[in-house]
Amino acid sequence: MTKHTVLVVDDSIVMRRIITDLLSSDKDLEVVGAARNGLEALEKVRTLNPDVVTMDIEMPVMDGLTSLQHIMAEFPRPVVMLSSMDKRQADITFKALEMGAVEFIPKTSGSLSLDLERVGDTIVEKVKAAARARVHHSRPSVRNIQPTIIPTLSGDWVVVIGCSTGGPKSLPEVLSRLPGNLPAPVLVVQHMPEGFTRSFAERLNMISPLEVKEAEDGEEIHKGHVYLAPGNRHLLLNGRRLLLDDGPKVNYVRPAVDVLMNTVAPIYGPRTVGVILTGMGSDGAEGMKLIKRNGGKTVVQNEETCVVYGMPKAVVDLGAADRIVPLEDIAKNIVLMLSTGM
Repeated sequence: MTKHTVLVVDDSIVMRRIITDLLSSDKDLEVVGAARNGLEALEKVRTLNPDVVTMDIEMPVMDGLTSLQHIMAEFPRPVVMLSSMDKRQADITFKALEMGAVEFIPKTSGSLSLDLERVGDTIVEKVKAAARARVHHSRPSVRNIQPTIIPTLSGDWVVVIGCSTGGPKSLPEVLSRLPGNLPAPVLVVQHMPEGFTRSFAERLNMISPLEVKEAEDGEEIHKGHVYLAPGNRHLLLNGRRLLLDDGPKVNYVRPAVDVLMNTVAPIYGPRTVGVILTGMGSDGAEGMKLIKRNGGKTVVQNEETCVVYGMPKAVVDLGAADRIVPLEDIAKNIVLMLSTGM
């Protein structure tokens, strides 16, 4: 099998060497070059034509965000950003994802403290998934999208959404189209490390008619509100209250979609709408199967609009998807399921 080629971009020679050695240790990856700044990265992309680029954010001459903008405009391809875990870089990271980056790798602290030995396998898998990802042309700004209108309904419903790679760009597309009077709380698990989910919730809150926040332990859920699982904590439902849990990873991740769906399905039964968006792996497949078994409805993003079709495909393969639709139709289908139960 042909190896996926990678260009490593970082202003630190130590980081370039660490990342190069780490990625080169995998039989499916080949690092074909390295660059010290964003401008040099553009030159190397032109000459080496790598399948995927790992891009640091803060660099001299040209920063990672500017370089990403040029790459996506001139020769689009999967780009994985390297980001520190402070709020300012988290905000820049989400901007990069909006601009077309498909994934990001968190630094634990400082430019030389990636702790790559501990998270090496995760980084390799993210780069490999990015190399296989679809790079889509930019969509219209979600701020110009008019949400679907839905009548007020009686009865308690809940919507559960799971996503991973590509989710930070797909999730805003869905939440921006849902109406502010949605007759259900929305519980979301986005595979994302600790230190990023609060900033992500704040960004989602700015573009959605619904009120979006990072979930808190013990809080009661309400209609028209979106609760995002915090990084590195499982999100569970007990009655109408959310619980945060530090238990073992499930499907190699924490938070896990299956953990949340497995607690929601028995409580809400046929008044549950399960949604799986783009992402690698199979997290959420068993949860969606349980939702269907309890009489709920399920919808997944189609392959053509996914960055990575892994999670939706796993649901389809289990026969647990009632509907398979493009990203832009996910919100409409959620509304239809809430309105008609079909």
